[in-house]
Amino acid sequence: MYSTFASTADTDALEDHPFLFAQTEDGILSESISHESVRLKAPSPHMVSMSGLNNFYGHFSESTPSSVHYGDTQELSEASAGNFSGREERDGSTSSGYMNGHERSFAPSPLNFAQSAQMSASTDAFTGGSGSARSASKTNANGVSKVPNGIIGLKATTASSRYQDLEINRKDLSGSPGAFSHNSKSSSTPEVSSARFRNSAKDYGKPPGFRANSSIPADMSWPEFARQCILAAENSRLNPFALHHEEYKLLREHITQAQVTTYLNIRNAILRLWTRNPLVYVTMEEAVGCVRDKRYFGLARVAYLWLMRNGYINFGCVAVPNMHDSVRSKIKTNPRRTILIIGAGMSGLGCARHLEGLFASQCTEQGEQPPKLIVLEARPRVGGRVYSHPLRNQSSSTLPNGHRCTAEMGAQIVTGYEHGNPMNAVIRGQLGIPYHGLRDNTILYDHDGTIVEKSRDILVEKLYNDVLERASVYRNKPAVFRTLEGDRNIMLFGRELADNGGATISELENSSAPLPADAKTTASVTEEKPSSGVEKLAGRAYQLSSGFDPNIPAAESVKNMGWPLRPNTNMSQSLDLDPIAKSSDYPTLGQTMDDGINQYQAIVDLKPKDLRLLNWHHANLEYANAVSVNQLSLSGWDQDIGNEFEGEHSEIVGGYQQVPRGLWQCPDKLDVRFKTIVKSIRYKTQSPGKGKAVKVECTNGEVFEADHIVLTTPLGVLKSGSITFEPSLPDWKQDVIERMGFGLLNKVILVYEKAFWEADRDMFGLLNEAEYQGSLEQRDYTSRRGRFYLFWNCIKTSGRPTLVALMAGDAAHYAEATPNDDLIKEVTGRLNKMFAPTPVPLPSETIITRWNKDPFARGSYSYVGPKTQTGDYDVMARPHGPIHFAGEATCGTHPATVHGAYLSGLRAASEVFEHITGPIKIPSPLVEKKVKIEQPPTPSGLAFKHRLEPQSVTQSPNARRLPDEDYEASIIGAILTEIGERPIKPGRAGVNPFLLFTKDYWHICKKECDDARRKATGDPNAKAAKQEVRLAVGLKWRTASVAVRKPYDDITQNARDNATANAATFKDRVAQWDSDATRIREVYIQAHPPPGGMESLMLSSHTAIELGGGKRLRRI
Repeated sequence: MYSTFASTADTDALEDHPFLFAQTEDGILSESISHESVRLKAPSPHMVSMSGLNNFYGHFSESTPSSVHYGDTQELSEASAGNFSGREERDGSTSSGYMNGHERSFAPSPLNFAQSAQMSASTDAFTGGSGSARSASKTNANGVSKVPNGIIGLKATTASSRYQDLEINRKDLSGSPGAFSHNSKSSSTPEVSSARFRNSAKDYGKPPGFRANSSIPADMSWPEFARQCILAAENSRLNPFALHHEEYKLLREHITQAQVTTYLNIRNAILRLWTRNPLVYVTMEEAVGCVRDKRYFGLARVAYLWLMRNGYINFGCVAVPNMHDSVRSKIKTNPRRTILIIGAGMSGLGCARHLEGLFASQCTEQGEQPPKLIVLEARPRVGGRVYSHPLRNQSSSTLPNGHRCTAEMGAQIVTGYEHGNPMNAVIRGQLGIPYHGLRDNTILYDHDGTIVEKSRDILVEKLYNDVLERASVYRNKPAVFRTLEGDRNIMLFGRELADNGGATISELENSSAPLPADAKTTASVTEEKPSSGVEKLAGRAYQLSSGFDPNIPAAESVKNMGWPLRPNTNMSQSLDLDPIAKSSDYPTLGQTMDDGINQYQAIVDLKPKDLRLLNWHHANLEYANAVSVNQLSLSGWDQDIGNEFEGEHSEIVGGYQQVPRGLWQCPDKLDVRFKTIVKSIRYKTQSPGKGKAVKVECTNGEVFEADHIVLTTPLGVLKSGSITFEPSLPDWKQDVIERMGFGLLNKVILVYEKAFWEADRDMFGLLNEAEYQGSLEQRDYTSRRGRFYLFWNCIKTSGRPTLVALMAGDAAHYAEATPNDDLIKEVTGRLNKMFAPTPVPLPSETIITRWNKDPFARGSYSYVGPKTQTGDYDVMARPHGPIHFAGEATCGTHPATVHGAYLSGLRAASEVFEHITGPIKIPSPLVEKKVKIEQPPTPSGLAFKHRLEPQSVTQSPNARRLPDEDYEASIIGAILTEIGERPIKPGRAGVNPFLLFTKDYWHICKKECDDARRKATGDPNAKAAKQEVRLAVGLKWRTASVAVRKPYDDITQNARDNATANAATFKDRVAQWDSDATRIREVYIQAHPPPGGMESLMLSSHTAIELGGGKRLRRI
C-alpha cells in the first residue's frame, strides 16, 4: 500500500524520455516519479469538491525513471507509474484507475475524504467519511510521528444551521501531525456560533448576518483569549503588537492611535481562527465576529481582506466555498480572463491554489467569472526541485503503511515549523503527512576514520564563530520600515482602549501639535528588519549577532574560549580584516574569513586537524548557500538573517514530494499541463485593448494566450536564456538576473541491504584532508572540503538503509564531472575507514544527482554573490507589465528554501489579484462614530401617576439568601489574621541564568556599545539601540567562562530545587489550610452569630479567597 501523495511503481507503465539530468557515457540519473490521477465523480450541487482527497489511484505518467545503479553499464529505466498520454493528462479524461473492471486502489489517502457511491442532488450537506473515529496521533517505534489514514466529515443541513467544523487535536498539531477523525465533531474553535461555509451557494447574495462577539468564546477569560491571539500572530510571521508596514500604509489615514490597538486585537483574533483549524476556510462572517462592538465591522473587514490577500489565512489545501452556481444568472458576459503559471513547483502550485481562493468570492461579488488558471510544467511531474525518487527495491520497508521508499534528490529538510512557517499548516494541519524530527547529535570523523574529540570540536567551533562574527561586521545595515504599535499592556490582558475619536495617525504625524498628556508613544515608529539570528539550514547552527564588539582583542577572546596562547602573545593583539575587506569592490566572505584564520595562527597554535575542522564548517556554510564561501558576498551573504523559523528540523516520511502533490490535488486538481516546455513569451506592457496581453509558445507547438503570466522558473533557467522574451526584459530586470548567484549542491545516495552505522544517529560529518597533506594554508582545503562532508541517515524517512552524502562547494561541481564508478569507489573507501573494522559492502542501489545538467533547473538554489546588491531579491520579485515573478530567488526573507518558494507564490498571487481587482477599498469613515442614545423626557403627569401607584418589589429567593457582605468580610479577616493567605500553587521556577546575568551586565554592555557607537559615528551623543545591547549581552554570556556563569547557574538550580520541594508539599499545605479555615469560620460564627439567623448558610459558604481564586473569571 502506498500513500495517496506518494507515487507508485506500475509494471504497465510506459517509459518517458529523461528530463532532469543530462545523459553521459557514465549513465546520469534521469528524474522519475509518477502522478496519481483522480477518479472523477459528478459532484453534488452542494458539495465542496475535495476530489484530491478521495480514495484514488489512477495511473498517470509522471516521469521517467532511473537511478544509477552501481555496476550497471548504462542507465536503467524504472517503470513509471502510469500509462496516460500527454493529451489525457491535459483534457481531464477519467483516470485509468480501472483495470479489467476492478479499481486499482493501492491505499487510502492520508486525507481520505470518503464519499458514498451515490450522492443525492437534493441533499444540502457536505458528506463526511464513514467508519469509526481514528485514534489520536501516535509515535511508532522508530520515533516517526504518524497520522492515521482517514479524515473528515463536513456536515450541514441548512444555511441557518450551525455547521460542525473539523476537530483537530491542537496538542498533537504542535509537535506532530494532528489526529483526525472520520466522525464530524465540534470545531476546535467552538466559539464560532455561525458556520464556516455559511456563505454557501444557497444563501449567497443575502445580507451577511454579521454579529459582534460571535467568534469570541464566551467561557474564556480575556487574558487567555489574548494569549491565544498573540500566539496566533507570532505563528503567522506577524508582530502581534504592531502593524505590518503594509498595514501601516493602508490604515494610517483612516484610524486613530487608540484604534490601532483595536485593529490589532481583531487581526490577531482572525489569525487565531485560522491557526486553530487550517483545514477549514475562515469566512468574512467569522472574521467580523471577532469584533466586540459593531462600530468596528469595517476594521474587521479590512483586516480579513488584507490577511487573505497576503496569504496569512485561507492558503494551502483548504476547500473554498463554491458560490458560483447561485450567481450564475448574474455573471456578466465579459470574456473570461486567463492566468498562466509557468512551473508546477512549490511556488507555482502555491500561487495557483491561492489565486483560486482569492478569486472564488471576489469575482462572484462583482458578477464575473473567476479567471481560468493553467499551470505549464516542463517535467512530467510536479515538485520542481522537490523530488522524491522511488527506490528500486520497495520490499522490507520500515515505513508506515501507505508510504513508499524514496530518496530526496532535492529539498530534504523542513527547517522548523514554529513562528510562521506556512509548511506547518500545509504539512501538519492539512495534509497530515508524518515526519521525523532530527536530533542535533552530529559526530565528526577525521579523514583517517578516527572520531574527533568532542572537546576539540567545540573549541574549534567557538573559534570559527568568532571569525564569522568579526567578518559579519561588514554586513549591510538592516532595512528599516515604518510601522505603528498598539498598547502592549492593554493587549496582553485582552482589553481595548477607550475610543473617543480624534486625529488619525497621518494627521498626528503631519501635525506639530503636542501629543496628549497620557500618550505613551509617538504616532509611528521605525522597525528594523531583524539583524541577528541563527544560520540553521546547514547541519550545524551558527549564532550571528549585530551586537558583537569587534574591538575585543582576539587574544582575549580565544583565551576566554579556552585556547592556550602562543608564548609572548600580547593580550591586546587582535585581527585586522580591513585590508582584505576593502581590497576589492566585491569582497567575499571566504577570503575575509580565511585571512582572519591565518591571522589567528599567529595567536594560537593551530594544527592541521584544527584546519580540517575549520574547513568542515566552511563546507557547512557552502551547503547552506550552495556555493563556495569564496563566492559569497561579504556584506550581504546573510541578508535573510533573523527570519528563521523555530522548532526542530525534520524530514518527511515517504518523501517531501507528497507536499507539492497535495497542493496539486487537494481539495481538487489544478489544471497542470505536463511536458509543456516554454520556448518564448511575447507580451505587451500596455493595455492590449482586444486580445490577450501574453502569448506563450511551447516547444511542442502549443500556444497559450493569457492576461497575466506568473513565471516561477528557477533563476538558473533565466540565466541560461532558454526562454526568449519579446520584447526583451528591461535592463533593470536583466541586470539583477545576472548579478544574483545561483549555486549548486549535489548528493550521492547510497542504499544498502543492512545498516552498518548507528541507526539512531541522524547525521555524521567527515573531515577532508588538504590537497597537500598536513597543510596549514586555507587555500589548500578549498577544492576538497565539501566532498561527502556530511551524511544524512535516512532509514526512518526512506524506509530502507539509506545514506545521503552531500557534495558542497567546489565538490558539487566535482560530482558533475566525475564518473559514477569513481564517486562510489571513493565514498565506499571513506566509509570503510570510518567504520573499520566493520566491512562496508558496495551499495545495492546508488543515485547521483547532477542538478546543473538539468535543463529545467540549471543548479540548486540562489545565493548572494559578490556583485549582488542590497534589495536585489525584491527587484527580482518586481513584476514587469503582465509578467509576474515567483520562486525562492524572489523571496529575500527566506531564499533557498521550500517555504520561501511557497511564500513567493502567495505574494505573486496577491500581486496578480490586486492588478485585476484593484487595491483594498477603505470605506470612509472606516470606524463609525460613537452615538450617544438619550432617553426621551417622561411626561410629568405620567411620572406623577407612577409615583402614586404602589410599587411591588419582587425579590428572588437567591437574593434573600445572600450573606451579608460585611459579615463575610469579617470572617475572612479572622482567617487571614490567624493563618494568612491560602497557599498558591507553585509554578515553574521562573529563574533563568541568562536573565540574571543580563541584570548584572546590562549597564556594562550598554556603556561598551555606546562607546562603540560614538566611535563609529563620531557623534559624542550617539547611543546604541536596545537591540544592540541585548545582542552584546547575549554574546558576552555565550563567551563567558565557566567561572563567570557558575553563580547564575547555581542560583537557577537552587530556585528549581526550591520549586520542586514546594510542589511536593503543596497538596498537604492546602489541605491543612482548608481545615484550619473551616475551623476558624465555625469558631467565629459561634462567637459572633450573624444577623438574621443565617448560621447554616454562613457555615456552608466559601469565598474566592478560601477557594484559592480557582473560579474562572467571567468576561465583561
